[in-house]
Amino acid sequence: MYALVDCNSFYASCEKVFRPDLFDKPVVVLSNNDGCIIARSPEAKALGVRMGEPYFKRKQFFTQNKIVVFSANFTLYGDFSDRVMQVLSTFTPDIEVYSIDESFLDLHGFSDLEAYGKQIKETVYQYVGIPVGVGIAPTKTLAKLANYVSKKQSEYNGCCFLKDMETTDRICGNIPIAEVWGIGHRYATMLGRHRVNTVADFKALPEKWVYKQMTVTGLRTHRELHGKPSISMEDAVPPKKAICTSRSFGKSLETFEEIEEALCTFGANAARKLRRQKGCTSIISVFLETNPFQFGTPQYNNSQTIHLPCPTDSTLVINQYACYALKKIFRKGYYYKKTGIILTDFTPRQEQQLDLFSTFSSPKHRKIMDACDKLTEKYGIRIVKTAREGTQEPFKMRQNNLSQRYTTRISELLVIKI
Repeated sequence: MYALVDCNSFYASCEKVFRPDLFDKPVVVLSNNDGCIIARSPEAKALGVRMGEPYFKRKQFFTQNKIVVFSANFTLYGDFSDRVMQVLSTFTPDIEVYSIDESFLDLHGFSDLEAYGKQIKETVYQYVGIPVGVGIAPTKTLAKLANYVSKKQSEYNGCCFLKDMETTDRICGNIPIAEVWGIGHRYATMLGRHRVNTVADFKALPEKWVYKQMTVTGLRTHRELHGKPSISMEDAVPPKKAICTSRSFGKSLETFEEIEEALCTFGANAARKLRRQKGCTSIISVFLETNPFQFGTPQYNNSQTIHLPCPTDSTLVINQYACYALKKIFRKGYYYKKTGIILTDFTPRQEQQLDLFSTFSSPKHRKIMDACDKLTEKYGIRIVKTAREGTQEPFKMRQNNLSQRYTTRISELLVIKI
């Protein structure tokens, strides 16, 4: 048996933990630069707020309906995610962190799973304050489906246990096929043309037809829905094959120095992620673009790719070449809205191949990067940085409704007055 534990309205729930006054209030969270809606509390969903809506178009509606708006506070959300996963890891030795707000738990050998699922739900809420839904079933795909049921049908009170195929068919047979994990929009449209609209319709299809139309991926999903485990647990997150760090600026930038500062900040973040997975990069790509939605202004975008002489994980080296690429594509007379860096062609750190004169990974250089990473891990991002990253941050995101980082900044701890 597998359990899929998914946090309910995760970002919005995180904002409510330290704000009991918002317990039953509608809450939404905005994307970078306060652009679009990326999270909604159940109360906001009930008012008809849709995901991806531009914030500026709904300001008046939010004011009229007293909807509380927050800028994205990813530092807070990341810390809450770690806390939830730590609690879940106490329930089983085998856990797969699937995303920031959901995990698979291997429950093979456990007994009284329905009660155990309810215990998981109650413990996470008690220890962390985040409501979760729990779906338990014989396969990962069915566990996902059970989790969907636990949230959509109130009688399950956040925990659905599909103990056998008879129960599964009774509860899940009429669920739209588009809600099944592994069935994307393209496959759902194709199946709809063949009058396959529900889980029951899909299960009734012959395996040969599924394999021909949907390859081995669709066949795995088909078998999983029949209770045959075909997707195994992943003990560790596979290393990324590419790392992209980019962000739109809070305001348009015009000078090379301002954009260079932003790019080097993004480069430092990308290098830190690369070192975390113990890799080195051989190819760096830099891109630069103006705001395509700012009509009446000249538009320009360009990119530059550089192949490094040796693989590296050094922030200093990555930013050195990133700035060189930026000089190649920067043009005066434009108002730029976004830049970014992409690292690809990774080599494991222990397999790094150097040339005779390389200083990319000298013992002293490696120690500097390791020391910076330890300081960042202990005191937070931006506690130590290179001179190229600057201090003014003219590219800083627009976050007019940012909440406190209650759990990671001593200066922003919750203050209780008696």
